[in-house]
Amino acid sequence: MIKVGIVGASGYTGLELVKMLLNHPGFELSYLATTTGNTTIEALHPSLVDVVTLPVEEADAVRVAESCELVFLALPHKASMGFARKLMEYGTKIVDLSADYRLELETYEKYYCEHEDTEHLDEAAYGLIEYYRDEIKQASLVAGPGCYPTATLLGILPFIPYIDTSAPLFVDAKSGVSGAGKKLSETTHFVTVNDNIFAYNALKHRHEPEIAEKIEKMYGAKMNVNFVPHLIPATRGELVSVYATLKQDIDPLEILKKHYADDRFIRIREKPVDIKSTAGTHFCDIYAASSGNALFVNSAIDNLLRGASSQALVAANLMCGYDEGMGIPTIAYVP
Repeated sequence: MIKVGIVGASGYTGLELVKMLLNHPGFELSYLATTTGNTTIEALHPSLVDVVTLPVEEADAVRVAESCELVFLALPHKASMGFARKLMEYGTKIVDLSADYRLELETYEKYYCEHEDTEHLDEAAYGLIEYYRDEIKQASLVAGPGCYPTATLLGILPFIPYIDTSAPLFVDAKSGVSGAGKKLSETTHFVTVNDNIFAYNALKHRHEPEIAEKIEKMYGAKMNVNFVPHLIPATRGELVSVYATLKQDIDPLEILKKHYADDRFIRIREKPVDIKSTAGTHFCDIYAASSGNALFVNSAIDNLLRGASSQALVAANLMCGYDEGMGIPTIAYVP
């Protein structure tokens, strides 16, 4: 058994990691921490009462290195890189769920803040599993993709060779409220979200440059990505619709089936997808259709799992030599 820990155990992604790790056949959950500590995991998450009792310490890099061979950092951006920089000195493997190691330095500092660990930035493997498996297997530091970029990139990347990359790419994305985290705000208040749907950070969301950067890095295509996220009155789930301009006639579903033939957690659907069928799982469901030169790509994921925690766990599996599907949830929360 490989000992692992979670720093940032109080949030939704931390809880999802705890739930999966408790039943993981290859990992032993040996360390839990928050910025303040001095509590237990069942006090932080009452749903775990009579399920598990584990102390939650104040986060400390030395204690992590002593307790774990691998650690998940479920921390906000900026807080994560300071912690990761210390852990890299001890040789602890890291899966970072924040944005701190996802982007090129110039992009990160433009949309987030000054980077405090440029020394290790280039060492991080991007954790989009289907496209970076080999890099992840060799990495000591993996940067988990954003939830919106995960759903968007998995949907559109197979079609980049067939679309007009000089034309704008439009991404219409909708997410459940859990994507905003546990901290309450005016936009996540019940009376704002209930029976409502609205866009936010239209054409200026931080995930827009992440999508554009990864398309350019993989295909050399510098695309104009127009990204508009929406909040929907659902706890979890994410639905993305991407609109692009084709430069040739294609059979979209056949391209998807061929492209993902060896990827067990990508399901190609024969009709538009829904969030309920992927809730509680690591699956990404994808559908695509064309009309003339118009391409429509539709993808759905669980924003907390495939968009964060289960993708992080798959990365950890690969980093430690395990099968990527070990301990990964596949049964949806239906009905």
